[in-house]
Amino acid sequence: MAERKARQLSRRWVVSAVTTSLAGIATAAFGATHGHHGDGAGPSPGPSHADPIPTTPAIDRLERARTRISAYVERYGGHLAVAALDRRGTAAVTVGARRFETASIVKVNILAALLLRQKPPGKALSSDTRRLAEAMITSSDNDAAVALWQRIEGSRGLTAANRALGLRETRPNSRWGLTTTTVADQLRLLTALTSPTGPLTPQDRDLIMGLMNRVIPEQRWGVTAARETGSRSASVKNGWDTVDVDGGRWLVNSIGRIVEARHDWLIAVLSDHHVSQEEGVRVVEKAATYVLKELRAVTGSDDLSQG
Repeated sequence: MAERKARQLSRRWVVSAVTTSLAGIATAAFGATHGHHGDGAGPSPGPSHADPIPTTPAIDRLERARTRISAYVERYGGHLAVAALDRRGTAAVTVGARRFETASIVKVNILAALLLRQKPPGKALSSDTRRLAEAMITSSDNDAAVALWQRIEGSRGLTAANRALGLRETRPNSRWGLTTTTVADQLRLLTALTSPTGPLTPQDRDLIMGLMNRVIPEQRWGVTAARETGSRSASVKNGWDTVDVDGGRWLVNSIGRIVEARHDWLIAVLSDHHVSQEEGVRVVEKAATYVLKELRAVTGSDDLSQG
C-alpha cells in the first residue's frame, strides 16, 4: 500500500477490569490498568470502591492469568495487542487499547456491512456478489474487496454498519486497508458475527464463518496456531502489509474463532513494527497460543467455562 497516515505509537495498555458486554454476551474480565502508555481509548477502568469485585479462588486465578498476559504483551513495547473471550463462559482478557491499521482483516467487516444492506435481511447474495465475497475472504483478493467496498459506499457504509455491529473504536479510511481498529472492537465484531442476539441473520452469520473456515491453506496461519488437537473448527482472517511511515516494517493481524469441546474462543491479535512478515506471523501465533494456554489453564478445573 502507498502512503500511510502517521500513527500514534503511544497508547495506554489496559487489561479489562469490569464485566464487559460484547453484543449481548457478558464476560467477566478482571485485571489491572497500566496508565504509562499515553492516552486511553478502550475498556473502562476498574470498578469503584463502592462496588467491589467478589473475591473467589476462580476469579483470583483468572486475574493472575490476565496479569501474566499483560506482562507478556507489554514486552513488545506497544506493538502488540491481544483480546480473547470464551463464548461458553467467563474467561476473557483484553490487553492493548491502541488503534492499529487493519490491512485485510477489515474485509470481514466489509462483508458484514454488505450483508446488513440486504433487503430483506438475510436475502441471499447474487451469484456475482457471492463470488466476490468468497474471493475476498478465502484468498484475501484485493480486487474483490475494492468492488465490494464500492457497493457498501466505502467509509460511509462501513461507519453505518459499525454502529449496528456495536463497534466503538474502528475508524474507516477511504482506503479500506488503512482503517484503524482495536482488539476490543475486533472482539465486538466477532461477537456480532456469532451471537444470535446480533444484527445479522443466522444465514448471514453462517456465510461469514463458513468463508473464514475455508480460508486457503497458505493463509491459515495466525490465531489458528492456538487451536488444540481435536478442535471442532477454526475460522480465521489475517491481514499483513508494510508500513511506509514505519520504515517499511510489517504489520501482521489475525482474528478468528476456535471451537473446542469445552470452549468457544473468539480471539484477535494486532501487531506491527516487524522486520519481516514471517517475524510478524511468529509473534502473532506465539501470542495467541500463550493467551489461550493461560485461559484454558485457569478454567480447566472449574465451571467457569460453562455458559
